[in-house]
Amino acid sequence: MEEQDYGYIKIKLAKLIEERGISKNKLAHRAEMQRTQINQYCNNEVTRLDTAVLARICTTLNCRIEDLLEFVPAEDKED
Repeated sequence: MEEQDYGYIKIKLAKLIEERGISKNKLAHRAEMQRTQINQYCNNEVTRLDTAVLARICTTLNCRIEDLLEFVPAEDKED
């Protein structure tokens, strides 16, 4: 049986950090997060999103959830 490709959620934190001109250390401090956690979000290495963490990031960076997350649909495949 072929595995279904549902697409994925892209985390755009690295781009937001760059746009806002804030360091990862400053973001970690202000959002009360570990630097390693910030890196995981920046590198799209998070498998389960924590809504409380997302809220802290959005508040700290003064952004909306759609600025932080993007749904990337699966590519249509012809059989």
